[in-house]
Order: sequence, then structure tokens, then C-alpha cells
Amino acid sequence: MSLPLQRGRSIITDDPIKVLICRNYKGDVDMSEIDHFFTLLVQQEEEGLLCPVMSHGNVHFLWIKHSNLYLVATTNKNSNASLVYAFLYKLVEVFTEYFKELEEESIQDNFVVVYELLDELMDFGFPQTTDSKILQEYITQQGNKLEVAKTKVPTTVTNAVSWRSEGIRYKKNEVFIDVIESINVLVNANGSVMSSDIVGSIKLKTMLSGMPELRLGLNDRMLFALTGRDKGKAVTMEDVKFHQCVRLSRFESDRTISFIPPDGESELMSYRINTHVKPLIWIESVIEKFSHSRVEIMVKAKGQFKKQSVANNVEIRVPVPSDADSPKFKTSTGHAKYVPEKNLVVWSIKSFPGGKEFLMRAHFGLPSVENHEMEGRPPITVKFEIPYFTVSGIQVRYMKIIEKSGYQALPWVRYITQSGGERRFA
Repeated sequence: MSLPLQRGRSIITDDPIKVLICRNYKGDVDMSEIDHFFTLLVQQEEEGLLCPVMSHGNVHFLWIKHSNLYLVATTNKNSNASLVYAFLYKLVEVFTEYFKELEEESIQDNFVVVYELLDELMDFGFPQTTDSKILQEYITQQGNKLEVAKTKVPTTVTNAVSWRSEGIRYKKNEVFIDVIESINVLVNANGSVMSSDIVGSIKLKTMLSGMPELRLGLNDRMLFALTGRDKGKAVTMEDVKFHQCVRLSRFESDRTISFIPPDGESELMSYRINTHVKPLIWIESVIEKFSHSRVEIMVKAKGQFKKQSVANNVEIRVPVPSDADSPKFKTSTGHAKYVPEKNLVVWSIKSFPGGKEFLMRAHFGLPSVENHEMEGRPPITVKFEIPYFTVSGIQVRYMKIIEKSGYQALPWVRYITQSGGERRFA
């Protein structure tokens, strides 16, 4: 599948004075144009107005930063920016799969492999093979002795199912399904929810022999509407995005998610549910300053989810004044620590049962110099993970596994809810 993505070239840099590696795909953008990107970048950083797209004359620079590297795409056409950025992030994903960490050293140590990958990922400005599992079949980091009889392109590159190799065999056939939902909630100082939504994904770990076809059924409201079933426990999914293995025409006609899965781990789909969500861990805080010599912070946390569920690895991050010192803490559970480089108190609770309420008190000294009371106060943020629980109520109704040999396979389903961005302004 080719995308109408036209590119001048892809460049990887680590600072404004050195280009690490460059690939000019079409030859329609001069190699020296990257110098103008560096100038524009420094200028915008000084002004505090960094823009994801910069232009010099008729040349446009689309860039992202990863670790200590800048990945830059140049074009002199009116290209589709979203596709350019999708490709840049795919570059990061592929390089990370190969080198574990994408940074200056990993590029310098693997110049040959990087050039081979750049040639396979894109051809004359059009993305080609971008699946790292397939690329690893014929672009390796090991030296190989050339044997003429073995110099052939893997069938995964040329067949209709490019994401899965033929001849896969397992002694025990299983597929593991993870339904993971992140909730994003913003609460103002009065306790009112200002915005909330749920972002979900369904991830697979497939250990199946042969070329099986899988059919996944969810409690999708539109499916229930088509079949005339009860809609009581149905959910409405928006912004649904599928892995390329899913047959979109089948989904659009009868909402059946039918696919031949990639081997190993993959993300089958992602979705968003735009609904009112209450914070699963409710936070109340009181901050008192005494004669500008000390400050006391009281934080109360209450689990607003089912009593039979437990939130694991809870972290409540409370901002404190930048000039605070001499911290003292008292907690009803867990432990609190001061992180001065981030001006935070981190209250960690390993296990937080639903319906329970816990308290943390912090005492800090302040210098005698008076601070400005009007300085902005960052929100309190909450991180957690609740297994065997979803806020939206989404359910895997069935998973059918069909393979011509007729073997029996076991599907396993796990539900996880985690914090995406629970924030409470004090």
C-alpha cells in the first residue's frame, strides 16, 4: 500500500551544528536547506514560539524531537502534514525496535542498518514497509555470509498478508487480549469536572499456528442497533482506528472485527469515548501559609470505584512552593517523599481499595522573604492502575478463532483502567 506522501528528504540531527544522517529521496530539495532549519529553530526557541512546521522560501520543515535528536522532513510541495508526522513517529518506533534506545550513539554505531532501513521504509517519497517485525526478517544487525540460493525477498513483503509470516507453529495455541482504558479528567478548584473522556485500546499477544482468522465481538452500540439487541450495556466508540490487518469493509457493513493477526504483540485498535467521567480517586486539598515562615498541606484521597476493585501503584503528586524546605510528612497509608527538583511531594500508595479514604499531611518551612501570592499553582495529578475493571463498561463478547487445520485455541481477556490525566486544581 502506498500513501500519497511526498517528501524531499529525511534528516536526523542531534544539535544545531551537526547532521548525523540524511536520505534525499527525490532530489528536489537542496541538501544545504537544513542550515536554514537550524537558524529558524534557534530563533523560535529564543522567542518561545516553537512551531511544528517551519518554512524558508518554498521549502517546509516538518520536525519532531526525540531524546537528544531532531528528526526533520523537508518538502517543497503542499504535502499532507499528518502523514508526514505519522511517518516520522513510525521512524522512531522502528529505530527503537532495532536499537532499544534512539539517540546519537545508536545512530552512529549503526549507520549501515539505518541507511538500509531508510531505503526500505520509503521509496521516492512514498512509504513502503513500515512494520518492524517484517523488516527484521531481512534487515539484521548481524553480519551474514552471502549465499546465492538464499537471496530472495521474504514472502511477507510480497504477499497479501504482509504483517504475518507463513509457517508459524506453536505447541500451545493461545491469544491474550488486553482491553486498556485511560481516563482523562480535569477538575477545577471548586470540585467541578471541567472536561473528561476515555481513551482505550485493545492489544493482542498472539501465539497461534498457521494463518488463522479471528473474529472479535464487542458490546458496540451500533452493532446492537443493526441486530436489534438490547442496548442497555452497549458503548458508543468514537475515533476508532484499526491495525491494517482488520477488514474495514466487513466492519463498516456489519461491525464485525475480522482479521488475520500479526504474530506476537500488536495493537488491534484504539478508540475514544466522549462521556462524563467522575474522578476514580477524588482529591481534596487544603493549603495553609503561616506568616510566610511555613506552609502546611493536607491532602485527602478517596476511592470512588467499586469496593471489590483495588487501584495499584497509586501516585498523588502535589505541587509545593519552589522555595520550600525542611519537609515533614505524616500519612495514614503509603509513604510521601519530597522531590525538590520538580517542586513536588509524591505520595505513593501501593494498594488503594475502592471506597477507602486516606490522608496525607505535609509541613514545609519557607524563607522569611514574602512570595507573590498570585503565582500560578500547578494542578495535583494522580496516577494509578485498576485491573479487571473498565469505566466505559466495554466488554469482549466473543473471540472466534478459525484455522483450516481445526486446532483448538484458548483466548484470554484482561481489563485494565489507568490514569491518563487526572488533574485537580487546588
